[in-house]
Amino acid sequence: MILAAGRGERMRPLTDTMPKPLQLVKGKTLIERHVEALARAGVEHIVINLSWLGHLIEKALGDGSRFQVTIDYSVEESALGTLGGIVNALPLLQEEQFLVLSADIFTDFDFQPLLNRSLENQDVAHLVLIEKSPFEGDFSLHLDRVQEPNQTAYTYGNMGLYQRQALTAFPSGQVLDLGQYLRQAVARQQVSGQLFTGLWSNIGTINELTRINQLMSR
Repeated sequence: MILAAGRGERMRPLTDTMPKPLQLVKGKTLIERHVEALARAGVEHIVINLSWLGHLIEKALGDGSRFQVTIDYSVEESALGTLGGIVNALPLLQEEQFLVLSADIFTDFDFQPLLNRSLENQDVAHLVLIEKSPFEGDFSLHLDRVQEPNQTAYTYGNMGLYQRQALTAFPSGQVLDLGQYLRQAVARQQVSGQLFTGLWSNIGTINELTRINQLMSR
């Protein structure tokens, strides 16, 4: 699943007429790059949630056939937040575990090994964490267990595997926060993780979009 329903407030005025997932990096949209990367990793079915200017995303990607995947859309009248968007899309997500990533990141992460993982025991998620980030660290990592942050804290890279059954307890159609869900699951020791040290950026501002375009043009 690709999360693509956000308003992109910090990138206005660019996002007033074009949603953040359709912003260009070296001539190609962020979300198109994700769809291509998932297709290379063997993904055949992708669900994308939509809200702000979502019709433009659907028009750009269509049914996914040109990427050799099937794309279904989960439309939200108003954005339901990160967790709310996932829960609302559960009827389209039939696998017991599935990958979720945000449309507004830029990365060279290889999704195939992650997709080949199986969540262990009572784990409800497996997170990809990053260390090079201007943001305050979310979690710590000991071996492959995600823990509450200590002196060495990493940022959630907005990529992870999620267990479907654990999400069915939440009401559909409500605004829900993924961060709160993950913090509670970490406190219960139900989250594994891995550290990624490759190329990663959260395209949350016009300055960051400009920086990544300059980096990719070198």
